Amino acid sequence: MSDENASAAKTSDTEALQAQAAAAYEKLDRKEYPELARRLALFTGNDADYDADEDFSDDYDYCDNTPYNAAHEIMLCDCPKPLPDFIIAFVTELMESEIRKGNDHAMNSLGAMHYDGSRGFPQSFDKAVYYYTMAARQGNPWAQENLGYCYYYGRIGEPDYEKAFQFFALGAFKGQLISLYKIGDMYFHGYYVEQNLEEAFSIYQRCREGFKEHTEKRISGPVYLRLAQMCLAGQGTDQDPALALRYFHKAEEHLFTVVKEGDVMYRKSLEQAISGAAEARELLRKKLPGDTWDFD
Repeated sequence: MSDENASAAKTSDTEALQAQAAAAYEKLDRKEYPELARRLALFTGNDADYDADEDFSDDYDYCDNTPYNAAHEIMLCDCPKPLPDFIIAFVTELMESEIRKGNDHAMNSLGAMHYDGSRGFPQSFDKAVYYYTMAARQGNPWAQENLGYCYYYGRIGEPDYEKAFQFFALGAFKGQLISLYKIGDMYFHGYYVEQNLEEAFSIYQRCREGFKEHTEKRISGPVYLRLAQMCLAGQGTDQDPALALRYFHKAEEHLFTVVKEGDVMYRKSLEQAISGAAEARELLRKKLPGDTWDFD
């Protein structure tokens, strides 16, 4: 295809997506979804309903309306309220338009939307694995990590720990901290590899040392929880209830944030952090001297 034809095809695709956005805007309950309504208006350049919005023109000038980024922006609007079916269909078409161009990030993202089944997306592990595999073949480290999860938990059949380890290893080699701590889990439980609690603890510590200021709390929360539990029980390290308590507090802080933001799959981990902290405090209390100081 010549550059001229490619440019014409791109223009045609953009116009088709903008037409879909305009149709979605007209169907949308704008009072129910104010953020989404504004985002769709920005996507189409329709400022008719935003005369009083002084920032609309500036936002339109700087708005990234590529299909992939527009889809992500839409999914962030009016959280955590479920989105209407026609919006889910529009987001899917935005992602599919990018997938047809070979965008591995769009492949992984659409897979994640089907995996989570959030915001009204139909949950389908089969579709998630399909899109993850497409992206993983292009070397996408997040997709490789996500496939590791699918095989680890047996989302499309029985758990396959060998495949899980292989995909987590690919992610870990590329700096994915979730992949790394999941390898720690496999050493902790003895899945595919021989159980080695010391190695598991060492891997979790390596993850903690790799945390940056912007590290997602959905990563740091589970890692702190694992470290806390091992310090409390003396697994792979010396028993240290004081250090365990500090780690439990870190885990609770981070996990509370992600659960509050709608990631309810972490609720069980949050409860474990809360109960673990109570257990660590009780162990520390028992170590206190029995003397008391009575005073008026």
